[in-house]
Parts: sequence; structure tokens; C-alpha cells
Amino acid sequence: MIRLAVRVRLKDAEIVLAELLELAPSGVEEVGIGEEVVEYAVYGAPGELPRLPDLRAVVGATPVEVSSTEIADDWSERWKRFHRPVLIEPPWGVPALYVRPPWEAPSDRDDAEEIVIDPGQAFGTGAHATTRLCLELLLELVGLEGAPGPLLDIGTGSGVLAIAAAQLGFAPVLGLDHERESVAAAEENANANGVAIEVRRFDLRAQALPWLGTADGPAEPIVVVANLLRPLLLDLARDMPRAPSQLLAGGLLRDQVDEVVGAFGERLGLRERERRMSGEWAAVWLSAP
Repeated sequence: MIRLAVRVRLKDAEIVLAELLELAPSGVEEVGIGEEVVEYAVYGAPGELPRLPDLRAVVGATPVEVSSTEIADDWSERWKRFHRPVLIEPPWGVPALYVRPPWEAPSDRDDAEEIVIDPGQAFGTGAHATTRLCLELLLELVGLEGAPGPLLDIGTGSGVLAIAAAQLGFAPVLGLDHERESVAAAEENANANGVAIEVRRFDLRAQALPWLGTADGPAEPIVVVANLLRPLLLDLARDMPRAPSQLLAGGLLRDQVDEVVGAFGERLGLRERERRMSGEWAAVWLSAP
């Protein structure tokens, strides 16, 4: 098995992560290297990934360090150790969320809604800071607004946010993703967790967004979750046909939040309600006036 690793400055991380997710939608490992550098790694069999010497390269205009190593046959067990359960503590009156891979034991907390996600299938398992932040904001939204209605999850990945929404009472729930692997993974994970969500393959840059601009959408106010990288969030702000009632946007670095909030505010009138940070990553909750 080959492990292909790319090290990049944290401020340029989104560019490299976007490229790697095109190469390996089945998952990207993230490892912090100090305070200013992050390493992303993908895994594949010889022939699927190149065996390279250590080198310096450029992705777009971003300098990176690339290395590849052949790893032992027990790589799958080490991959499992990388994915640990995540407990999302709730506000008062809302159940906690416990996200775990299938090989980990269930939570012993009576107040926790459990979500089982296979991390080998698609990006977004609850382990990444941006996914955790979006889950925190989702619990906050339910705690403050109550009575959930329809929810649209753009860039659903493994389906964890859509599954959490369904477990919290949102209905209907529609997940969208560009990758076939992610659509299949989200459907499988939804079935494994016993929730009813719809998942569609969707290209944000080429297709009209469902529900918010067409007659097929619910008549009730719609919540949108978009755990995407900055360029796609800016595309969404430009192309979204009308404002949702609530928008949870993740996938951002700290210094990108103001730009994205401004884009949604200027065109759609959405106002920032809450901002969450974890390390260098951030997510934000926006509301319609």
C-alpha cells in the first residue's frame, strides 16, 4: 500500500485539499505539523498512486512538499486508529451526538443520539474540525429554533450531517454531492443508521440548486448546511436563487469567514448569528432577517 503525503502551509490548505479530494474522494487523512503546516495523505495500491521520491512541487501557485512511502500490510488497522469517536455536547434540552466508526463501542450516555459512519467511504466523518463545528451549530439551531423542517445538505460526503439532521427531526432531508462514491456512501450510511434521507449526485457549478429555486421544493422555510471549501461557498453565495431561512457554512479557515459572510449578506441579506472556531478552522450560522 502506498501513502502519498502532501505538506502545505495552513493558509493555503484549502487549495491542496480540494485537489486531493478530486484524486481520492474516498478519504483524506489530515495531520497537523506544528502551528503553520498541515499534511494531507491519501492511500492506494501500487499502480493507483505513484511511488515518488521526496520533492517540492506547486499546486496552482501554492508550494507543497510531496512524499510517498510504502506502508505495511496493517495499514487498515492504523487507519482505524486514526478515526476515533466524536461526542458533540449539546445545548440544554437537545440530545448529544455521538459519531463513531462501526468498530468502536456505542456510547454509554443515555442522552446521546448515535451515528455510525464508515470512514473509509467518503470525506466527512465527524473527526474533522469543520464537520464537528457544523454539528455543534446544528445542535445550537435545534436548541434555539426548535421544530425543525426541511434541510438541504450541500456537499454531503459521508452523509453525517444529513443523518444527524434526520435524527434530530428535520424532514425531508436532501443530500447533494458531486462524487458518485459519496452518494453511494451517504445512502449506505443512512440505511445503516435507519434514517430516511434522499441523496442525489449534483454539480454546484453546472446545475440549478434544488428546492430553493424550483417548484419541487417544500413550501416551509428551508435550512441549508454547506460544509464546503471557500471557492464553492462563494459560488453558492453568487448562484443561490433565494435565501434559505438558516445557513450553516463550514470548511473555512479563520481568516476566510468575513469574506464568505459578506458574500451571503450582500446578495441574499443573510446575517451572521454565530461563529465557531476550532484551531484554524471555522464555521458560521447565518439567518434570514
